[in-house]
Amino acid sequence: MFPTTTGGYSFTVALEDEQATSRLMADVAGLIEPGDLITLSGDLGAGKTAFARAFIRHVAGDETIEVPSPTFTLMQSYDLPRFPVVHADLYRLGGPSELNELGFEDAPETAVTLLEWPDRAGGQLPPDRLDIALTLSPPQGETFRHAQITGYGAFAARAERIAAIRRFLNDTGFGQASRRRIQGDASTRSYERLVRDGVSYILMNSPRRPDGPPVRDGKPYSAIAHLAETVTPFIAMARALRMLGFSAPAIFAADRDAGLLVLEDLGDELIVEGDPPAPIEARYEVAADLLAALHRERTPDTLTVEAGVQYRVPRYDMDAMLIETELLLDWFLPLLGSTPSDDVRDDYITLWRAALTPALTAQPTWVLRDYHSPNIIWLPERDGIARVGLLDFQDAVMGPAAYDVASLLQDARVTVPEMMEISLLSRYTRARMKAERGFDAPAFARLYATFAAQRASKILGIFARLDRRDGKPQYLRHLPRVWTYLQRSLAHPDLAPLAAWYRVNIPVPKRA
Repeated sequence: MFPTTTGGYSFTVALEDEQATSRLMADVAGLIEPGDLITLSGDLGAGKTAFARAFIRHVAGDETIEVPSPTFTLMQSYDLPRFPVVHADLYRLGGPSELNELGFEDAPETAVTLLEWPDRAGGQLPPDRLDIALTLSPPQGETFRHAQITGYGAFAARAERIAAIRRFLNDTGFGQASRRRIQGDASTRSYERLVRDGVSYILMNSPRRPDGPPVRDGKPYSAIAHLAETVTPFIAMARALRMLGFSAPAIFAADRDAGLLVLEDLGDELIVEGDPPAPIEARYEVAADLLAALHRERTPDTLTVEAGVQYRVPRYDMDAMLIETELLLDWFLPLLGSTPSDDVRDDYITLWRAALTPALTAQPTWVLRDYHSPNIIWLPERDGIARVGLLDFQDAVMGPAAYDVASLLQDARVTVPEMMEISLLSRYTRARMKAERGFDAPAFARLYATFAAQRASKILGIFARLDRRDGKPQYLRHLPRVWTYLQRSLAHPDLAPLAAWYRVNIPVPKRA
């Protein structure tokens, strides 16, 4: 029996055998998030429990985990690394009134719930859910199933995305690859590791970024800050970086309209180690050398995406730089219980405009914008700066070289000791001076301090926003580190007026 809720997005899949069912399960698992509800419909023996068992083992990363049917226990819970899972069976439920006795309210809010026989819940199912209805087809064999996948409510868009990814992988020859969701970033993008014929690839799922509300001059924040809305900038930058000999991932398949890419898998060896992670200085040195090499290039602002398609790298202009600094006013100060007045805001913006003005005349280069430890892969089998693998550069802009140096040496997620920061900055500066006659080291140092402070202010706002707006409090643990970086940068004499503003307007008891 099918759930009675109408609407949403639906598609059907023919499941010839158990392997086909497992592939559908991987399709679904790739886009499931904490707190989701998956209902499993179908007659007795249709494969609902088998699907749930495969899902739980897939998410657990353990094919041997015991997953008994909850027909008699009614509910089983699993504490898994990605999220908790609750597996429930309502077949023996006397009626919807008994739902409250099962203990769903005791499950963590982050739990994903797999619910068999959802029709027994009557009209008490939430409006946002994914339903998988399995139907036997005896004429086609005892292992054959038809599956109808329906996304109800807010789940409709993700159900449509599941179908789009499935088509993309089938059309590009990756339909039979095994799939495993991997750690993503703070964005709406998600990533999976594909394995086909023993070779590993990365599936990048990057749906078009929706425009947010207008915040200034009728434009949303993303447009003012020049954030990529499609995968086109990623493709253009990956191609351009590789042409210069840098280790950006090769692209094996792409659907620019759908925002889907199959990339070279650069592995998962980072430039940090330990728990909590700490910098491996020798690897940070090579990462700094890469920036010095990149910044010696006269990088173009127009790049080829594919035959007949060009991409213009946006300029990191004053509006973009300022609106990023304003995140501190909009999100970080409210997190500390403070709301800036119009006069305080105006003073802040005026001071930042003056501090950032020299950046507008600096020689522009590609600013990768997220050049820090989560996006830098160590490739020990390669030589020189090719040992540094590059990820997450779709928001690249044309701007001052100092920004990416600050991004690396004041890593928001890893504590870079001050003496190491100074040593690496000196290493970078010496490399630039050796290669470029007339390189102005004092001017670069001023820009470095300015962008380190600008970036720290932005990140304080972003991490506060991730907590307050997006329900991701885990980023708050980085705030003390970023605050420390900010104090280092504001110590530069040229930033004394800004430093005074921060001393007066950031609530003192909350700084630590």
